[in-house]
This record gives sequence, structure tokens and C-alpha cells, in this order.
Amino acid sequence: MVVPTRGRNKESPPLKPGQQQHQSPGASPGSGRGRPPHSPCRQVPGGARAMRKGGGGGGGGRRGARSDPQRPCREGPASEGERDVLGRGPLRLLRVCGDRLRVFVDGRKAFVIKADSKIWLTFLLAAFAGVLHWCHITTLFENDRHFSHLSTLEREMAFRTEMGLYYSYFKIIIEAPSFWNGVWAIMNDRLTEYPLVINTLQRFNLYPEVVLASWYRMYTAITDFFGIPTKTCWTVNRGKGLSPVESCEGLGDPASFYVTVIFLLNGLMMSLFFIYGTYLSGSRLGGLVTVMCFFFNHGECTRVMWTPPLRESFSYPFLVLQMLLLTYILRIPNINTGSLIALCVSNIFFMLPWQFAQFVLLTQIASLFAVCIMGYIDSCKLQKILSAHMVSLILCFILMFGNSMLLTSYYAASLVVIWGILELSPKVLKSSRREVYIWVIEGCAWLFGTVTLKYLTSLVFGIADDAHIGNILKSKFIGYKDFDTLMYTCAAEFDFMEKETPVRYTKTLLLPVVLVVFGVILKKAIKYLMWTLSQAGQYEREERFNHGELVYHALQLLAYSVLAILIMRLKLFLTPHLCVMASLVCSKQLFGWLFCKIQPKTLVFAILALMAIEGSANLQTQWNIMGEFSNLPQEELLEWIQVNTRQDAVFAGAMPTMASVKLSTLRPIVNHPHYEDAGLRARTKVVYSMYSRKPAKEVKRELIKLGVTYYILEESLCVSRKKPGCSMPEIWDVEDPANFGRIPLCSLMSKDSRPYFITVFENSNYRVLKIPKE
Repeated sequence: MVVPTRGRNKESPPLKPGQQQHQSPGASPGSGRGRPPHSPCRQVPGGARAMRKGGGGGGGGRRGARSDPQRPCREGPASEGERDVLGRGPLRLLRVCGDRLRVFVDGRKAFVIKADSKIWLTFLLAAFAGVLHWCHITTLFENDRHFSHLSTLEREMAFRTEMGLYYSYFKIIIEAPSFWNGVWAIMNDRLTEYPLVINTLQRFNLYPEVVLASWYRMYTAITDFFGIPTKTCWTVNRGKGLSPVESCEGLGDPASFYVTVIFLLNGLMMSLFFIYGTYLSGSRLGGLVTVMCFFFNHGECTRVMWTPPLRESFSYPFLVLQMLLLTYILRIPNINTGSLIALCVSNIFFMLPWQFAQFVLLTQIASLFAVCIMGYIDSCKLQKILSAHMVSLILCFILMFGNSMLLTSYYAASLVVIWGILELSPKVLKSSRREVYIWVIEGCAWLFGTVTLKYLTSLVFGIADDAHIGNILKSKFIGYKDFDTLMYTCAAEFDFMEKETPVRYTKTLLLPVVLVVFGVILKKAIKYLMWTLSQAGQYEREERFNHGELVYHALQLLAYSVLAILIMRLKLFLTPHLCVMASLVCSKQLFGWLFCKIQPKTLVFAILALMAIEGSANLQTQWNIMGEFSNLPQEELLEWIQVNTRQDAVFAGAMPTMASVKLSTLRPIVNHPHYEDAGLRARTKVVYSMYSRKPAKEVKRELIKLGVTYYILEESLCVSRKKPGCSMPEIWDVEDPANFGRIPLCSLMSKDSRPYFITVFENSNYRVLKIPKE
């Protein structure tokens, strides 16, 4: 989709003999448009600012020629014939107006049809890319788990860890007597953190489950009313002495409906990526490059095909939309209200499903502030963008029932600090923005102000839920260790980026292409800044590199790179952004000099051909993954719990297992995988003391305080070691050095649980210990 980046050059209607073409004030000859009017907001060097020039003598003057408001269909002085027509009544006037409108439309019909065909072709290609991605991830998910042939229990077990926790609330709503009963149940939940009653909508970002549950209930109600079958069930023989199970396929099956909607949303995401790449680069070839790079590096870009219920699966597509809208806002000279409303709405849809979204938006506004400091956008535009962010943050705070983590976040603090700097800097510093020391002062003020304000707000509200984020960062830089930090950093996804990741980027040529694009942007930006800092004329600086949206994308790339290097899981932001940046290889603003020597299509298809060598191998590797989900030990455990325990029996154990117990048996649990709450982290530490070296009597006493009836012990957690220092007993050695050297309690319980616990169930993976009352 080729969209003009500055103003619109409109064709003029054919001139009549003797008629003169009027030119807007301030327009240069042949420019097709006038310069934008002077804005009352603070402007910066390089902004598109031009004073209106008053006309001397003549009828135009400062405001230019006006048409008579009493003569809406006329242009210029009326001829005698027209005066005669106007004197004969309103019907003849309407006929003349209709004739002129027909001439006007006929003159532009060819242009409109051509423009519309280009736009529709862009959307058609975007839709094709979306369908292709939907088919791709659906096929990978089915190949990996044979999901369509699993029983209901097996499908629920396939949603491990926090995936099962999120899906359990979808299940509660669809099985409730009514939709609102289900919503009330998850807002007054006693099963997740027994004996506490919590509002899970406030704590767990569950709006996706609420929306999907409402759609599912409406879908089944409509199809039932019309007698339309929605699923097909049959008996599956699992072999190997296992009992047959019933398996249902179709949108009438809750799990199938759930994952289908997720995959459709992520198919739509690929359509947005095509439009994004097309708009950013100014060429549909750029959209093609973005989509192909995403497919060639698919394993590095997303994990939705392996873990559909995770929050990023719902949230990230709206970040793509938000960044597309932001790019549009940065390009247009004047922001309209509709653009800000769209940006605000996309922010809300990005933040509501995912607690981590605020950290991503923090990097965004920091990048925008840097772009503003360097003079690529004026402070007025940035303040309008910040206002959209503030409104969306407040609305999310309300929709999340007062989730205090939003208001005490670095993101909220940064919004307030940047707004204050933009307001106070001109009054305090009383200097133009062309001095480097001003940039340094404002940058340091932002950093110091954000950290200070975040600390003060957390202190005032008494919030410590996100304290582990700071500890994780400390562990990356100074080797800080405690129990909660090691629970994160010992997981592979929270470790540093793998050394193989940049190698994989290089093999598909994604990294080399983006480095070239980044280098060109950097070169042009530095040259522009040198002119900004010099005494060159304003107009001459404007003719230099004045593309703030490209500089923003380069800075955002640096921010995503830092996040991905520190936490490997966050490469899901970096890799797609690399794909978007690769589209700029088709940008005339960056490579116009090269396109004078070589056709853009030739260059793009040559690059894609080289990328396809390794990219096709990556795709083939994904397509070759064939598996079938089976977890017989956990299936035996869950069936035993359903048959042999009371409905109010309370369970504790490893976080992933607790999610499955809650989902499939609906028994109360005391801990779960959503580890972002300070109170939950304290509970989990008590539960995991079974894997410490503490005395059994002390551990039993603490579990009884939580109201635990059964403890599910997993021997694998006692002996497994992902890397040095990461087995559960070793993690406890950091937290509890007083008992260092003793035999881990979990090893003792695996041999003989008496006298403090009673073993009531045991198989190859799990041992259920009943906790007798003292």
C-alpha cells in the first residue's frame, strides 16, 4: 500500500479559458501544497515550520482566494449565461451543479479507480499473508500434539503451567449456569489461592478468557437454537493397554474453539505485518520482505504454535497495530483526533491481556522522547501521543479494578516525568534545543525522575509486587541471588540470549540486511544532527533527513535488542521488529540513490532468494516436527484425585502441576504459576520448602497454616538440574544456608514419608502425601 508521507498532491480540475489557477499561501511553485501553518506549540529545529506569506496587492491577500459562501457551486466570476440560469430558479441551479459535479468526477474517475485498485491489492495480499500464517501455525500445533484426537482431559493437560491456569477460567465461565454467574465466580475466586478470595480479573489479565467465553456461549446458543451440529465425536483407541477415550473435533469443543480463535488472531497479525512493512517502506515489496523474513525466522519470532494460551498470544498482535498507528502519527504533519483515539484503543487492547506490556511501552515512550530531544518531532506532537498513553493507562487501571501495579510502574512514572520535562524545560533552561548539553540534561532528568517517582509511588501505595523485576536485573549485572530470582533465572527463557540466536539471524541474512538499514539511518541521522547543531538555515535543515519515524524505529530496535539480550524470552519483540526493519531495504528515502542504478524488484527478489536458502530449511524443520501428546502419570494422578478426594480437599505442590489440578479437578490449590504477586511468591516459598533441607516437622507446620490437605511431591524436582546451582536443594542453599549439608527433605519423603506425612498415592512421577492434622 503506497501511502504518501507528507501532504497529498491533488490534481486540479481542468482550467477554463481565461481562468487562473489559485495557489495556496506559502506554496512553492510546483509543490502541489502549501506549507503547514505555524503551530502555537513549541517547535524544534528541523520541524516542518513555515510562516505564511502575505500577498501583496491582488485579491488573495494573507488568506488566499475565497469562494462566495452564497454561491457554493461556482468558482470565479459568473458569466452572463450563468447569471441567467441562476435567475430561473433552484431546479436549474441544481442541474448546473450536477453537470459540474459529473465533469469533476469523470476527470478523477481514472485516478480514483487506480488508487483504489492499489489499496485493494495491498489488502488482498495482506489477507493472503494472514491466511497463510493461520494455516501454518494451525498445522504446526496439530502436528506437534495430534490435538484433534486427544480426549478432553488430555487437551487440558496439554495446557501446562500458566496456560492451564488461564484456560481454567474460560472453562469456569462456559460451564457456569449463565455468563454473568461465571464472571462473578472468577471475580470471587476461592480455588486459586485457598483460603483467600481474590478477583482474578484484577490479578491475572483474564479479559481474553472473558471475551472468548462470551463468544463461545453465544456460538453454542445460536447453533443449538437452529439445530446446527458443532462437533463430531468418536472413540479413539490409544493402544498399549490404555483405555479408549472419546475425542471431539469442531468449534463446539471448548478447547478447539479456544485455540482456533487464538490462531485466527495471530493470522490477522501477519496481515498487519504486511501492511506495516508496506507503509513503513512505501512499497508493497517492503510488506513482502517483512512477511517472508517472519516466516524464514518463524521459530525466533513467535511461540504461539506451541503455547497458544499465553498472554503474548492475545496481546502482541495489538502491539503491531499500535506501532503501525504510531508510525502514521509520526509521519503526518498534523495529528487528528481519530488517530489519537485509535492509538489509545490499541494501547488498551495491548495492555489488558498482558502484565508485561507496560515494560514494552516504557521503551516506546523513552525512544519517542529521544526522538523529540534530537529534534525530529516537536514537543506538541509528543505531548499528544503521551496524552493517548495516559488515557489508556487510566482506563486499563479502571478495567483492571484498580490494579495498583499499573499506577506504580516505571511506565506510568516515565509518562509523568516526560510531560513535566516538556513543560518545564523551555522555562527553566531558557535556551534553544540545539545544544548537546541540553539533550544530556533532559535525558538524565528523565532517568532520575522516572526511578525516583516509581520508588515514591510504590512506597506510598505499599506495592512490592514488581520488586522481583529489579532483582532480576540486579542478577544480570551484579550476580544478585535469592530464592525468587533464581526461580526465574534458572528457567531458560529468563536467561541471557543464546549465542546461537545471532548466528541463526545471520544465516537467514536477516541480521546483515537490518544492519545495513540501521547503518544508513544512523549515517543520515548523524548528518542531520550535525546540521541541526550548526548555524545553517532552517529551510536547509528541513531539506535534510527529516524522518522521525525511521529514527524512532532504529531506537526501538536498540531497546528491543537490550531486552532480548538480557532475557531470552523477549526476543519475541526483537525478531519481528527486525523483520519490519528489513522492509526498509525497499525505502526510497534510504536507498533512492541505489534504485537509480538497479531496479528495486531485482534487488528485493535477489535478497529474498538468498534468504530462502536457510529460511526454507527452517520451515522444513518445523514441518517435520511430528508428535502426539501423552502424559499417563499425570492422567493417573488427576483421575485418582477426582475419585478419591473430597471436593474441598486443598492441594499444594509444584506450580505447573497445581495449574493442571485446578483446571481438571476444580480442587482448591494454595499456589500457582502466576508468580508476579508478592503474596503468592511468599506462599510458593513455603510450598517449595519440601525441596529444602529443613526439618519435616517445620515444613509440615507451615503447610498446615496454609490449610493444605494433600501435598503432591515430584521426585524429578528434587534431583533435576538444568544448570549448575539450579536444582531445588541448591536454590534453597542460597536462601537457607543454616541447613546446608543436610539431606534434602524431598529425598527423605521419597523413601519414607512417616511420621509427619502419609503416602496415599504413588506412581512413576508423583507421590501424594496426606498431611494429618496435629
